[in-house]
Amino acid sequence: MRPHRPAALLVVDLQNGFISEPAELPVTGGIEVIPVINRLLPLFDVRVASQDWHPPDHGSFASNHPGARSFEMGELAGVPQVFWPDHCVQGSRGADFHPAFDHRLVRAIFRKGTAPWVDSYSVFADNVGENPTGLQGYLQALGVKEIFIAGLALDYCVKFTALDARRLVPEMGVTVILDACRSVDPRGDDATTEELLRKGVRLIVSDDLA
Repeated sequence: MRPHRPAALLVVDLQNGFISEPAELPVTGGIEVIPVINRLLPLFDVRVASQDWHPPDHGSFASNHPGARSFEMGELAGVPQVFWPDHCVQGSRGADFHPAFDHRLVRAIFRKGTAPWVDSYSVFADNVGENPTGLQGYLQALGVKEIFIAGLALDYCVKFTALDARRLVPEMGVTVILDACRSVDPRGDDATTEELLRKGVRLIVSDDLA
């Protein structure tokens, strides 16, 4: 079933920092989603992608909090925050798209995580709902009625992007393509998918679009 027009495919964070060995913040199996996504891209009229684009002093990095360890919980901008390993620093190899990803087919790129005082999981805005990236206006200007989301990572940036899409544009259909995603911690995938379904996000696999 090909997507209805106008529909958009949003590819989230297919960057070296999550995939290439040695990855800065490895997402197990991340490389496996790239051929799936490359196959899906030509099916969509609107094709967009995101990049984590952090300054070196980003507050989500454990290295910027003395005594903190990677993957510990803390607080940033007044909300709970995982302290991550340094990753996807602006202009670095880790921030580049993985070379296997055919990003030449992408029409627009939205960068997030640029403000050092707050993290940005969603491609729409930061974790406190401020500093919009412009994605919402871009999709609405093109008359997009349905957005399909793929990429990394299902339990963070994909999930929060899908939830923001439902919240910000409730009339737009929101679908996550599960076999085109991987999680930082796959042990939580059941909880992630249950939350997405509960909030009205549709879940499919790529063969459903064949």
